[in-house]
This record gives sequence, C-alpha cells and structure tokens, in this order.
Amino acid sequence: MNTKVVMLDEHNLDKSALIECGRVIRGGGLVAFPTETVYGLGANALDSEAVKKIFKAKGRPQDNPLIVHVWNTESIKPLVKEIPQIACKLMNKFWPGPMTIILLKSDLIPDETSAGLNSVGIRMPSNLIARELIKISEVPIAAPSANISGRPSPTDVERCVEDLMGKVDYIIGGDKCDVGVESTVIDCSVYPPCVLRPGGITLEMLREVDDKIYIDPAVMKKPDKDFKPKAPGMKYRHYAPKAPVKIVQGELNKTVEKIKEIAEEYDRENKIVGIMATDETINYYGKGVILSLGSRENLDKIAQNLFETLRSFDDKKVDVILSEAFNEEGIGIAIMNRLKKSAGFDIINV
Repeated sequence: MNTKVVMLDEHNLDKSALIECGRVIRGGGLVAFPTETVYGLGANALDSEAVKKIFKAKGRPQDNPLIVHVWNTESIKPLVKEIPQIACKLMNKFWPGPMTIILLKSDLIPDETSAGLNSVGIRMPSNLIARELIKISEVPIAAPSANISGRPSPTDVERCVEDLMGKVDYIIGGDKCDVGVESTVIDCSVYPPCVLRPGGITLEMLREVDDKIYIDPAVMKKPDKDFKPKAPGMKYRHYAPKAPVKIVQGELNKTVEKIKEIAEEYDRENKIVGIMATDETINYYGKGVILSLGSRENLDKIAQNLFETLRSFDDKKVDVILSEAFNEEGIGIAIMNRLKKSAGFDIINV
C-alpha cells in the first residue's frame, strides 16, 4: 500500500487534505491521525470490513474492542440504546477531552467494532484535527492507537510512520500529543460507573460529578487468559518496548539503590541497561542508558513523555529496561497502569 503522509497545523487547518482523508474513511480505508491522548488509527466504525483492516494493520487481537470517536454529542444517539443521566453529566463536564464512555450499543455498531460485546466505548476528542476529520468523514471513526499492537502508543507522527508506513492509506501529522496516555475509560452501562482504564481524567476529577465512581480492581492486576476485556488495554500485554521492562517499587532512595545494583549485575553480563529515571534521580545513576521522564513534581509531564521514552530505549537497542515506580494517585494511577502492562507485571518490591 502506498501510504501518503500529510502534515497539518491544528490552528490553521488545510481542509482540502482533510476532505481527501474523509473520502478515504467513507470508502473503507485507513487514516492515522493525532488526538490529544495518542495518535489513532481510524476507519469507518459502521463498516465491518473497514474495521477488520484496523486489526490486520495493527496485528491486534480480535477480542480487543475499539473506541468510536464522534465530533459532537448529537452523533452518539444513533449509536447507543440509551444515554443515562450520569453519562450526560460526564460528557458535559469532560467533553471534548480524554474520556471514553461505555454505553449499550445499538444495532448500527457491528460486532467487529465492539469485539462482540453488547456495549461500545465512545469519545469526543479535543484535538481539532481529529474532530474536523470525523465531521468531514460524516461517519463515526473507530480508532485504537496508531501502532503495532502491543507496542508503546505513538505520541508523535514519526512513530506512526515507523509502525504503519505501507499498511494504511494516510497518516496525518500534527503536534505532539498533550496527554500522552490513552483516554480514561468509564463504564456507564452500569451504576455506579466503573473506571476500566485510568487516564488523563483522574478518579478524583470524576468523583466531582459522582462520588460513587470507582476503579475496577482488575485494572492494576494481571488478567487471566479467559478474561474478556470490556475496554482496550485490559487483557493483553500493552505498551511494551522490544526490551523487557522491570519496575522497581518502594521508597525512592531504596529504589535508586536497587536499580543501581541490578544495573551493575547486567553490566557484568555485558548487557546494555536502560534506566527510566526522573529529574530528581537521574544524577544518581552511573551504569546504562539513563533517560528522565521529567520531574516527580509534574506527573502530567511524565505521562506525556512515557511512551516516547520507552520507544527511545528501543532506538538505543538496550537489552533490558529498569523503571522507577510512581505513587498511584491522580494521573499516577494511569502512569503505573501503563508501566505495569509494559512490564508484564514484572515488579521488584524493595
């Protein structure tokens, strides 16, 4: 496939390029595009054959449901059986933005999009390129992250090209993604609503709308093989670089000492070690390829940098990656969710 790459400015949109990409979507093709969370790989959510192409291009398991993207709230009504009052409240507060709401689907949504579930995740991105593409396409767009399945999600266009060149019709480039981790997924087909994937909209923020909202305990645990995911990222190893990731968790000073100890052991075995540090700790390490995610005082920035840092270790061809852990509060829950998935829950407690 001859993939075309086009760069767009979110604040000065070239509508002609988006009109062409909208035609491709309506015709059953694939278009990668930026959102505020990560880059997405889009197809017509109502076209089962187009949706199948997403799974093929990514190498994605068929039982991993897709998120449907809309450009306004009116677009949702034909796609679902009902919109509960709590879902309306959440939409009014957090849309457009990095939040996906799971609702009972209508017959318009094919089983390929929902992975055979009777529900579907829907979100309205805040990125103007994404919303304008959906509007011009005149159909809702199913879009997982625009990467090979299991790899760290792309937060800039270069990584989309790296993974998808020759596999999709168009790749639209824009600015680096603001949030850096995928959307918060909240199930509103039940009450109280349940968070199935943490993201930029934190539990604390959601509880400002309804204090009964909670996080599914399965989110931070390793699922068993028979687990049927209701949201993307719940079942399979995700966000993983080529090198194995190990998380060291405990008091920060003990964490640093343990990582140094492990790094020295790998160094004696002539292995290249990647250390995922922070601004506060980077100068304490000696052995290995050492990259900082940012300051522990700014977890939003750490979330934004997480996937790109994991991919940077691939560029440097490290044999193993050692990562510090983060407090599981606020967006730190999302950071640790992605880290644990990338590590296959390989955690060293100190």
